[in-house]
Amino acid sequence: MSDSSSANQSGPFEEQRRIFDLLSQETRHLIVQYVLGHPEHLPSLDELDYMIPKSKAAIGDQLDNLVEAGILDVYHHEPSDNKRDLPSKFYGLTEHGVEVLHEYNYLRGVPVARALYKNTRKSEKIERHENAPRPQLPKAVSEALSGDESDSSPLKTYIRSKKHDGDNISELVEMAEALYEVANQAEGEQTEIDFTTSQNQYRLIKKSKDRDEKKTTEP
Repeated sequence: MSDSSSANQSGPFEEQRRIFDLLSQETRHLIVQYVLGHPEHLPSLDELDYMIPKSKAAIGDQLDNLVEAGILDVYHHEPSDNKRDLPSKFYGLTEHGVEVLHEYNYLRGVPVARALYKNTRKSEKIERHENAPRPQLPKAVSEALSGDESDSSPLKTYIRSKKHDGDNISELVEMAEALYEVANQAEGEQTEIDFTTSQNQYRLIKKSKDRDEKKTTEP
């Protein structure tokens, strides 16, 4: 019994527990929040030190932990190496980090995190760091974190970063948005989804006290 239990410690539940512990620790949680809220999603250590009420050494240690876990990476801008007033090292998400934060619903908080970051009063030094030249994030990461929702939500950009077949993207988005609507349905309203996967069809049925509505979509 004990041998079997020990063998299972490396299973999916143990991995979920490890990620939860990684993201829930206060300093690491704040680091992730301010990476998501940063205008370029690439803050310097000094910017994080300004925003987080912890010592720079403590923040640096937790940054190292997030980098070691593959959630963050160090992005280096070599032209700023010899410029005393400009940072050359920045911290941003990896593709693995985006996948983890997507799974744990962190990406839904990007608009709020950006608004909080934008409305925080900053010193002259921090504004200089914020406007400093930076390297580019990997395309999949920048698309998943895009704040432009005029034609795309974080859900859509994430799906598009993982898929390249336009028809499949449309189906995934439609199905995901239908499921999202179910999860956020109004009180007193029942919603059902009928998927006919063999024909790539789904039907969203909304039932309320006053009326029944049906919507059928065929890609």
